[in-house]
Parts: sequence; structure tokens; C-alpha cells
Amino acid sequence: MTTPLETAADPASLRRVVIEPLTRVEGHGKVTILLDDQHRVHQVRLHIVEFRGFERFIQGRPYWEVPVMVQRLCGICPVSHHLAAAKALDHVVGANQLTATADRVRRLMHYGQILQSHALHFFYLAAPDLLLGFASEVERRNLVGVLAGYPDLARQGILLRKFGQEVIRVTAGKRVHGTGAIPGGVNKAVTAAERAELAAALPDVLGWAELGVELIADLHARDPEGYARFGAVRSNLLSLVGRDGALDLYDGVLRARDADGAIIFDGVAAEDYHGILRENVRSWSYMKFPFIAALGPEVGWYKVGPLARLQNCDRIGTPRAEAALQRWRATAPGRYLHAPLGYHWARMIELLHAAEVIGELLDDPALLGDQLTVSGPRASSGVGIIEAPRGTLIHHYEVDAQDLVTMCNLIVSTTHNNQAMNESIRQVARDHLDGHEPSEALLNHIEVAIRAFDPCLSCATHALGKMPLAIEVVDATGVVVGRRVRDGERLA
Repeated sequence: MTTPLETAADPASLRRVVIEPLTRVEGHGKVTILLDDQHRVHQVRLHIVEFRGFERFIQGRPYWEVPVMVQRLCGICPVSHHLAAAKALDHVVGANQLTATADRVRRLMHYGQILQSHALHFFYLAAPDLLLGFASEVERRNLVGVLAGYPDLARQGILLRKFGQEVIRVTAGKRVHGTGAIPGGVNKAVTAAERAELAAALPDVLGWAELGVELIADLHARDPEGYARFGAVRSNLLSLVGRDGALDLYDGVLRARDADGAIIFDGVAAEDYHGILRENVRSWSYMKFPFIAALGPEVGWYKVGPLARLQNCDRIGTPRAEAALQRWRATAPGRYLHAPLGYHWARMIELLHAAEVIGELLDDPALLGDQLTVSGPRASSGVGIIEAPRGTLIHHYEVDAQDLVTMCNLIVSTTHNNQAMNESIRQVARDHLDGHEPSEALLNHIEVAIRAFDPCLSCATHALGKMPLAIEVVDATGVVVGRRVRDGERLA
């Protein structure tokens, strides 16, 4: 039986190795590893050390402010929070079906976000490990090293991300923290000139996206067993799928499979998420641990994101990405792949799919319409679920008769992957670190596994109201004149 490695029997007697900060990820986190005198691993934990109180300070704000406010959770995936919040609040304003134009503009915005975020992660954050080697010199293992060794590839990655950012600018008004989506629709139309500008760049974008898929496929082919085994831990899979079972990153129903692909549940509407998912807590992390309620916390945890989505859906509705999907699926042992490095290949297939969808949306006459909003009978709550680049993102709000938010619950992509990331780094520790003196190169193997999930640690943090908190009041001379401390439930 495999040792769990979550909790050591006698931690005080063990040597503590800390990886802090985690590098080439968004946000702040660390990993602690407990070793004995023979360098045997007894405990491995991924700690999320930052705290953000968005679920609390959203309360009391007018609902129409929320889609803009929640973007400040993150500078990497603000569009995802913007759209998830807008989708949730559509229900509050009675916009249960958007106009065709609003739907196309939002989808264009979302697929621009998918494309730019996947390009950022693969070419900027993951490529130094994949192209230069996990154990390459630390001074070289970065974006500058990729630029020096693979200048054409690095340039393509930069231009792919630039294109995605331009799509966001056109639809949201700004490349970062735009305001395009509002409850009930959008506040910005796409002009014919803007559409033409994006369409002119699309052939190059599609070509670069296909080259990215070929690159990661080639890297896998050089060491298929290594890629399939590194950090591999069997788990359930969760994502949205279209109502016809196809990949849909903007809207759909929730589906979950077990590690062998058997359906656990399917066709679950967004507003019913709370009946199928629960969240657990650990004392050593500010990030929660979600699980499928019917299975319980021990076996009900799951993966989300590209690796889950491409194995959860029945097909991809765009031809180039569908062909790439079939090629990728043919390489997976037993059909289902559970290794973190598989995320990179899946991510590049999604990037190609996003480019194809953007092309389809640019050709859709509804994109240039002028009917931007709709409303109907009001409701007091709404749930919005979207597939963010990193995985399933849930926003849930309740609003009172004065239009103020009374409750906010966010379950973000990285939170869904919390247990999976912990289990993967424990597996890497067993395979690569156990029995060896820790070195920078060996410890980077732990980080490689975490990076493969493309975590956004800033988005994923919130507490249950038991976070220690100290407040000091200081006068103009710098003297502390008052202090209050909350430790758990006690206020002193």
C-alpha cells in the first residue's frame, strides 16, 4: 500500500525542506517536505500562504459592480472571473437567454482569454522545463533561456498571447480588467473594422497553434513512458461539457467520470452544483479541498482543467483540434491519462481549438449586431459556471431587494485541483526524491508537477473565518495605542 505522505507520524524528529517561493506560477505558495536521516520522505504538503477575502468584501456591494470587482482576484485570468460573475448575475436580472450578439461577443472574449492564457503558460512558464530539461542550470531555466535557445518558438508564443489579448481588448474594452460583460449581456459591440483586423491575423495564429501541438507531441514521443508516469495519480475528472457532450468552454452542464472513464454524474445544471460538490479544509492551507459529495472526501477528489476536459468530453467541434484530440487519445494508456505532464499537450490542443472557434465567431454575422442586453423577471440568486483556462470556475451570488450582494461563494479552478496537486507532488517525491539528498534539480521536479496544473494560487485562497488576525492602531508618532487579535474564534 502506498504511504499517504500527507501527515507524518513524528514530525518533530524529521528534517524539514522547504521550497519557497514556488516559481513560474501565479500567486504565492510553498511546499514542505519532511525527511528522516536516510532522506526517506515522510510528508509532502503544498501550502497556500496568501489570503484574499473577496467572498466577504463583495457582500454589501451593488450586484452590477461585481463583474468588474472580481477581476481583481487575478491579473492573469480576470476575464474568466468577469464572465463567470456576469453569467451568475444574468439570472438575477432575468436574462436567462442572452441576445445572439451578446452571446457571440462574450464567447469571443472567453476564447481570446483561453488562447492568451494557454500561450502564456506553455511558452513562458512551462517551456523552460520542457525544452531545457528539469535539471538544467537554474540561471538558464527561464524565459530568457528559451529566447536564447529557441528564438522562433519564443516569438510565436509571444505573438499568440498578443493576439489573444487583442481579442480581449476588442470585446472587453481593455486587455486587462475590461468592462465588456454586464448582467444581461454586454456593453460593447464589435465593429466591422475590429473584426477585419482580428481576421487578418488568424491564419498565422492557426499555423502557430498547430506548431505548438506538434512540438508537445514530439516531446511526448521522445519519452512516452516518462511523460505518462511523472506524478501520475489516478483520480476522478470534472468539467463542463456541451449539452450534446462536445467540448464547450463557455457554457454547458457538469459531467464527472471516475479514473477509468465511467460516468459518475452527467447533465447537472449550474444552479445544482451545491448538491454534488462539497468542500473540505486542512489546518495547513488557506485553500479548500473540494470533493464529489456522493463519494466523500477520501475518494471523491478530482482533476479539472485541460487534462480533464479533453477526456471528459465526447468530441471537439472544430476539425483541426478534433484531429489533434484523436491523436492524443491514442497515446494514453488505457484511454485515460492521469499524468500532470499530459496537461501540456491537452492545453495546446485547446489553444488550437480556441483559435478555430475565434475564426468561426468572426465569421458569424450575429457578432456585429446591436442588440446587446436583455432582462426579465428578477431573481434573488444566480450561479455562473465557466471553463476557465485552468479548469471549472463557479461563481454563486445572492442579492437582496436593495440590489446588494448578501452572499458570495467562489470555487475556482485551482481549488478544484488542490488535492490532485498534493497527490501528484507526493508521487514525484516518492519516485525522484525519496532516499536522495535534496538538490535544486530534484526539488524542481516537485515544482514541475505543480506548474503542469497551471495553478493560480491568488484566485484560490479564502478562509472559513478562523484565520488568525491582528489589528494595531498607531498614532501620528508611531506609538501603538490599541491592538486586537483574533486567533481562531477568540477575540482578545
